[in-house]
Amino acid sequence: MANIHHPKRGSHGYWPRKRAASQTPHIDRWVQGGDKPKIQAFFGYKAGMTHAFIIDYRPTSTTSGREVKVPVTVVETPPMRVAAIRAYQRDAYGLHVTYEAWAESLEPELNRRIPMPKKKPQAKEIPTDAEELRAIIYTQPKLVTGVPKKAPEITEVKIGGGSIQDQITYAKSILGKELKISDVISEGDMLDTIAVTKGKGFQGTIKRHHVKLLFHKNSKHRRLIGTAGSWHPSYVQATVPQAGQLGYAQRTEYNKRVLKIGDNGTEITPAGGFPKYGVIRNSYILLHGSIPGPTKRLIGLRDAIRYQRGVKIQKPEVTFISVSSKQGV
Repeated sequence: MANIHHPKRGSHGYWPRKRAASQTPHIDRWVQGGDKPKIQAFFGYKAGMTHAFIIDYRPTSTTSGREVKVPVTVVETPPMRVAAIRAYQRDAYGLHVTYEAWAESLEPELNRRIPMPKKKPQAKEIPTDAEELRAIIYTQPKLVTGVPKKAPEITEVKIGGGSIQDQITYAKSILGKELKISDVISEGDMLDTIAVTKGKGFQGTIKRHHVKLLFHKNSKHRRLIGTAGSWHPSYVQATVPQAGQLGYAQRTEYNKRVLKIGDNGTEITPAGGFPKYGVIRNSYILLHGSIPGPTKRLIGLRDAIRYQRGVKIQKPEVTFISVSSKQGV
């Protein structure tokens, strides 16, 4: 009798499959910086998708150098503010905060999220022997018409590139000021997009793990697993596909090319606005392909950590961007 080849269904690459603790993306891995210091991530709100015609920039593509139609994602990126600078030192147990320097004037919206320190240390006292610097930045959702929230999202971003003295000088120059998307990211850069995916609630085994349907003559059910496991061990193992939470988990998609960065959001807004979002009124960034998360979700844009560094970055040539109505889509 021939052996039945039955590969395991359902990826266990992410476990446990439970809801994310926060909608704000948490970034804990960073690329090695370049020659000049800068913050290595920015955040924006997903507005929607459209299509564009570009000159194919991929050297190994069969359509390289020719005009092609590609799907693009629009992310609205209002300015972000730098609330504080943190200095870290490493010991046998990892990185630890050794000093914090807060901006002198902070917006009252921050009190909606975290208690502000009464005595704010000054940036001029940042220790020069710090091993790593990070900036505490926060969004300004009040500037975005498509996002129904006022409380800012707060996150921590690494300052990379140059020497530690260059990073301290750069940190002092941005503390308490606004940062634009063009100050951090350039057209043609490669980014990783990090976001919490669309939540689908409690789902069954078939939809959650893509298990095959049972035999059609089964008298009781077809959309359940055939067995929950062997007698020994006498418990249901974690490898057995079961029903549970699907979606609403932080995921990262790597190597997304920045096709365009603009300041006038009306030039990219389709007729009637983006579905479930509306009109873009701030700066925006155009990314090649799709990204995780639904409309209005906060998207983390980090310098790509898996990109081949020897490839020369060129500014993509965008010949046409569709602004036709998406309301019927």
